[in-house]
Amino acid sequence: MSIRAFKYLSPLIIYIGAFRSFTITGWEIWMPMIYAWLVIPLAELFIKPSAANMSVAEEELAKADKTYDFLLYGIVVLQYIALYMFLRSLQTDELSATDTTGRIWVMGLLCGTFGINVGHELGHRVNQFEQGLAKALLLTSLYMHFFTEHNKGHHKRVATPDDPSSARYGEMIYVFYFRTIIFSYLSAWHIANEEQKKKGRPVFSIRNEMIQFHLIQLTFITSIAFVFGWLITLYFLAAALIGILLLETVNYIEHYGLQRKQLADGKYERALPAHSWNSDHIIGRLMLFELSRHSDHHYMASRKYQVLRHHDDAPQMPTGYPGMMILSLFPPAWFYVMNRKIKQLQKKEAT
Repeated sequence: MSIRAFKYLSPLIIYIGAFRSFTITGWEIWMPMIYAWLVIPLAELFIKPSAANMSVAEEELAKADKTYDFLLYGIVVLQYIALYMFLRSLQTDELSATDTTGRIWVMGLLCGTFGINVGHELGHRVNQFEQGLAKALLLTSLYMHFFTEHNKGHHKRVATPDDPSSARYGEMIYVFYFRTIIFSYLSAWHIANEEQKKKGRPVFSIRNEMIQFHLIQLTFITSIAFVFGWLITLYFLAAALIGILLLETVNYIEHYGLQRKQLADGKYERALPAHSWNSDHIIGRLMLFELSRHSDHHYMASRKYQVLRHHDDAPQMPTGYPGMMILSLFPPAWFYVMNRKIKQLQKKEAT
């Protein structure tokens, strides 16, 4: 067991804040949001990023250390505890509209930061146990089809016009939301249906992964409605939507304006570190379990989060993911910063 692994306990600050938010009233409910979207982005403006990589020996030790995996498994437990506390608190506490809204946003933060993000990490694992945990986390945002589309669609088509999760140059995030949510969902159906056909099975079968996901999610929503009522179910759906939008905001900033070259045979060059925006800003890296070292993730999708590497040829964001996500919500400012960086990359490549 390595002491180094425990730096990834820092994201639990968000859970501690969320548990408190679900038991109090007033402005302090919003503290996890303030920490995530004000404290961290401001801190990362002044803390220098770290491009350091592990040595080969350190990497081998980290890959063999199960502590890193157990931390992710613990997130699954914490996510469901938080979800129960959220639902129960809305049922039992007398809350103002502002208090209710605050709790919904905090739960949405958990859905996006941990439910989908950690689900994404576990979804790349090869064993069924960890993939099952990934689907359980995605369930808390009602986004289980992400497991299918991301692993079998996005990673093949990233940084090409065929990928609904890769933002195009000049595309506003608010347009991107509609395109990626709709077409990623349709892509997941296409992938699942084609898998059925290849196995000689009917498309409309319980073995179809997408049909399984829909039945599970429908049962989950119905169970919440039965126990907590339909109004609280609507609050849960709002939190899940916030989680989804957080994910798609991350998708937007990760590949904005980057494109793989199309080869003579119509196929595209291999996805390289140059086709994903990278950030070595340490607080955002820890909070998101190294998601911001995204260039290496696409270059080697099987690499676990604790050993993701910095690549010198990967395009670098000016700050961490939390700050870039906020910037993306203001398209003129986003285009001013990022379009200039893309033009610099293109000029560098041309020379």
